[in-house]
Amino acid sequence: MNPWTLSYEGFDPASARLREALCTLGNGRFATRGATPEGRIRTPGTYHAGCYDRLASDVAGRTVVNEDLVNLPDWLPLTFATPGSDWFAPELAELLHYTQELDLRRGVLLRDLRWRDGQGRVTRVCQRRLVSMADPALAALETTFTAENWSGPLRVRAALDGRVTNDGVERYRDLRGDHLTEHATGGRDGLTWLTAATRSSRVTVALAARVDAPASGSRAEEPGLVATEHVLDVVEGVPVTLTKVVALLISRDPAVHDPLSAALRRARTAPGFADLLAAHTAAWERLWERACLDVDGPELSQIVHLHIFHLLQTLSPHTADLDAGVPARGLHGEAYRGHVFWDELFVLPWLNLRFPEISHGLLRYRWRRLPEALAAARAAGYDGAMFPWQSGSDGREETQTYHLNPDSGRWLPDVSHLQRHVGLAIAYNVWQYHLATGSMPSWCADLLIAIARFFASLAVPDPGSGRYEIRGVMGPDEYHTAYPGAAEPGLSNNAYTNVMTVWLLRHALQLGVAGPEEAARWEDITRRMRVDFHEGVISQFTGYDGLAELDWQRYEGVRRLDRALEADGDDVNRYKASKQADTLMLCYLLTAGELLEILEGLGYPADPALIPRTIGYYLDRTSHGSTLSAVVHAWVLSRCDRARSWQFFAEALLGDVRDVQGGTTAEGIHLGAMAGTVDMLQRCYLGLDLRPDGLYLDPLLPGRLGTLSLPIRFRGRLITVEADHASTRVDGVPLPGGAGLVLTEKEMIMTNSGDFGRRVTYHRDRLGLTVDQLAERADMSPGYVAYLEGHLGTPDRNTVIRLATALETIPQDLLGGGRDRPPGTGPGPDEPVLENLDPEECLRLIAPGGIGRIAFSGSHGPTVLPVNYRLHDGAVLFRTARGGPMDQDLRSGLEGVDIKIGFQVDRIDEARKEGWSVLVQGPAHHVPEDEVAKLADAGVTPWAGGERHLYIRVVPHQITGRRVHGL
Repeated sequence: MNPWTLSYEGFDPASARLREALCTLGNGRFATRGATPEGRIRTPGTYHAGCYDRLASDVAGRTVVNEDLVNLPDWLPLTFATPGSDWFAPELAELLHYTQELDLRRGVLLRDLRWRDGQGRVTRVCQRRLVSMADPALAALETTFTAENWSGPLRVRAALDGRVTNDGVERYRDLRGDHLTEHATGGRDGLTWLTAATRSSRVTVALAARVDAPASGSRAEEPGLVATEHVLDVVEGVPVTLTKVVALLISRDPAVHDPLSAALRRARTAPGFADLLAAHTAAWERLWERACLDVDGPELSQIVHLHIFHLLQTLSPHTADLDAGVPARGLHGEAYRGHVFWDELFVLPWLNLRFPEISHGLLRYRWRRLPEALAAARAAGYDGAMFPWQSGSDGREETQTYHLNPDSGRWLPDVSHLQRHVGLAIAYNVWQYHLATGSMPSWCADLLIAIARFFASLAVPDPGSGRYEIRGVMGPDEYHTAYPGAAEPGLSNNAYTNVMTVWLLRHALQLGVAGPEEAARWEDITRRMRVDFHEGVISQFTGYDGLAELDWQRYEGVRRLDRALEADGDDVNRYKASKQADTLMLCYLLTAGELLEILEGLGYPADPALIPRTIGYYLDRTSHGSTLSAVVHAWVLSRCDRARSWQFFAEALLGDVRDVQGGTTAEGIHLGAMAGTVDMLQRCYLGLDLRPDGLYLDPLLPGRLGTLSLPIRFRGRLITVEADHASTRVDGVPLPGGAGLVLTEKEMIMTNSGDFGRRVTYHRDRLGLTVDQLAERADMSPGYVAYLEGHLGTPDRNTVIRLATALETIPQDLLGGGRDRPPGTGPGPDEPVLENLDPEECLRLIAPGGIGRIAFSGSHGPTVLPVNYRLHDGAVLFRTARGGPMDQDLRSGLEGVDIKIGFQVDRIDEARKEGWSVLVQGPAHHVPEDEVAKLADAGVTPWAGGERHLYIRVVPHQITGRRVHGL
C-alpha cells in the first residue's frame, strides 16, 4: 500500500458516488467532485466556498425556503469515440482495464483505462486532473490516447455544461435545486465560455475553457452547454495528448471587473499542463511541509494523509482571503446544503497550530455575521449575540423547519435551531486561537464578549434553588428535542451548555471590558449555575434520570435511533439514548482539572472518580449516529482506557473511507471528523496542552501507535515534536521525564519578569507598530506610552484595557496574570530553547546588513575576521584591502576553483532574553574590476575604514540558522 495514494480498481457503478466524494479535488476556493468526465453514472459537483442561493419549495402542503451551496456549471465533460462508435461511457463500454488513483502528495487525480470498441479496436486512455493550488481560479484535465491496434480518426468532445442542479442528496430531491439561470454561451479567440447566475443571490459565474490539441476544433452550442469537437489522427502505438484548461470566476471574487472577461483572460494566459502541474505540485509541497504528520504503518499513514488532504482542499491559505466558514461536509457534496454548523470546533484547533492564518479567516467569517447574531438575540428577547445553528451566506438561521425521515417517508418538524451551544463553539475557538497565537484582536474580543452576554442573559435565577438555569435549549446529543409529551420543544439545564457557559464567562471576565454591574452578575453565574446529577454521574439535563431505558438489544447496530423509533411510532425523547457525545463533550473540551474546578466553584462535590463514572454511563447509552461521536469518545477514553480509545479512533479514521454511516459519505465527506482524527494525533495522544504560560506536553501513545512526528507553530515559533513509547523529543532534544513545559513564549518570560513595560514593547513589536502608532490606536499621548515602556509600575485599569485592545491581546497578558511583582523577585529564566530556522527566514534576518564574521583556513591556521556586509543580488558582499589576508588566503591559484568559507551573523537581545545566529557557507569570489562600478549602490563600507577597494562576494551554497529563547 502506498501511503500517498488512494487507489481503486475497476469501474463500479455502485460505489461511484462514494469515490467521487473521496476523490474530490479543490484548492480552498472551489472544489470539483471526482466524477468521471463522461457517462451517465456520475454526480458532478463544483462548489465555490461561500456561494449560496435560496429557493422556496412546496413540501407536504407547506412552502419552505432553503439556502444551498450552489452546484456550479460542470467543467469536466470530455468524451471520445472511435470511427463508427458512440461516445464513450464507462458504464456501457467493454473495459479491459480501469484504475483510478488519487495522488495525495501532489493533488492529482489519475485515471488509466483500456477500452475495446465494437470493432475490436483497443484504445488506452490516461488522464490527469488538477484543481490548481497555485492559481485558485484554474483547473485542468489532460488526456492521452494511445491506439493499441489501430490507426485512424478519433473524435473528442470537450464541453462546459451549465444544466446541472443541486440533486446530489436523494432525501432533498423533493426540494428545488435549479439554482442556476440566465445561461449564456459562446466562443472567442479559440476559447469557449459559459455564464450563469444564481436565482436569488444574483451571483454571476463564468467559465472559460481552452483546449490544447493537435487539431483545431469546431464549436457546438445548445441551451446551457457549449462544446468543441476535435478529430485527432491517431497512429497505432503513438500517444496523442489533448488538454483542457478551465478558468472559473464569480462576481464576488476580488480584483475582478466582470467574471466573464476575467475568466477569458485567465484561460487565455494560463500555461500548459506541464507548467500548471509543476506550480500546483510546488504549492502542495509547501503545504505538506507545514501539515506533515508522520505515523507508523502505510495504512494509517494513508488515511492520515487523506484526511489532511481533504482539510486543505476545503480550507487552504486561499480560504483565508474569502468570506467563508467551515462547511460541515467540505466542498465535496450537497449534504447539509453546504451549511456551517459547529464543526469548526473540531477543525480550528488543528489549524491553529499549523495554519493560523486560515483560522483567522474562519473567525472573521463569524465576526462579519456578528450584526445578524446581535439582531437575532434582540428579536428573541436576549442580550448579546445569538449565532444560528446552521449558517450560510449572511448569518441568519438556515436550519430547516422540516426534515424528511427516510425510514418512514414522513416530513417532520425540525427544532434543531435550539442548539444554542454553537455560540460556545465559536467562543471556544476564539480562546484557542488566542492561546495558540498569543493574539487577541479587538474584533475577536468583540465576538467573545457578545457571545458571553447572550449566554449570561439565557441564565435566569430560580427563586426556589437559588441557582441560575438555562431553559428551552437542545444539547449536542440532537436526539432529545423536548420532554416526553411536552407541548413545547427544548430542555432545561443541559449540562454541556451550562458548564461551558461558566467557562465562557470566566474567560470573558479576563478581558476586563465588562462594567462593574455586568461583571458582578457574570461572577455570580460562575458560582451558582445549576448542574444536575443522578446515580453518581452528571445528568445530561434536568429530568434525564426519569427517562426510560431503551431496549438496546432490539435496536442493536442502529445508528440513527431517532429515525428508527419514529418509523416504529415511538419517540426517542422517551429514552436515555444519545446520538453522540453530549455531557462527554465537556471532557473533550476541558481537562479533568478544569472540569472539576468549575464544578467545585459551583459548590458541587466533584471527586476525581466522577469523570470516569460519567464516561462509562453515557458510553453505554450512545448509538454513535454521527461520525463526530467516535472522535469524542476516542478522546475522552485516551487516558483511562487506551485500548478502547484506539477502537473508537480506528472507527473515526475509517468513517469516510468505509462509509460507516451507510451512504452518507457519497453526499460529502465529514470534515469535522477528519479534522478530529488528525487533532487526536496532534493534541490528544501527545498530551499537547496550550496554556497561558506556555506549551505543555504529556504524551501517552496508544499501544497500536508506534511513533508520531509533526511540526507545529506556537505563537510564531516553529518546533518539531517526535514521540514514541520510550521518549519524547522537541527539535531533536529529549524532553526530561517525557512530559512538562516544553516552550515558553517571549511574553511568558516577560510575565515572570514583572515588567509591564517590556510586555507592552513586545506586543508593539509583534504588530510592527511604532510608539506613535500605538499611542494613536490607544488614544494616548506618545510620551506616556514611551514612559510606560521605560519605567516600572502598572497604570490604572482603563489604561491597561485600552493598551490591550490596541495591541490585540488581553489585559491579563499585559499584567502577567495579576499586578506586577517588585523587580528581582521573579523566578530565573528557563533553560534555553533552540528553534531551527529555514533558509528564507535566515536571509530575512541578515538582509538589513551590518557586522558579521568570516571564517576560513588561512596561511597561519584557522582565521576569523569581522566584516561590514550587505546582501546584494542574493550574495553576501564585503570589502577588504588588497594584499591582506583575505586577498591572499582566499585565492586558490587555480582558474575556476574557489575557496569555501563560512560567514556568520549573531544577534543577542539581552532585554528579551533571546537571540539568533545565521551561518552562510559557500565559495568566496573576488569581484572582477569591471563589475566593481556596478556595486557602488550596494552601500558596503569596510570594517576598518580606509580605501580597501577589493570586493569579495560569498555565494550561499548552504544556509542554516537557529533562534534561541530563554537565555
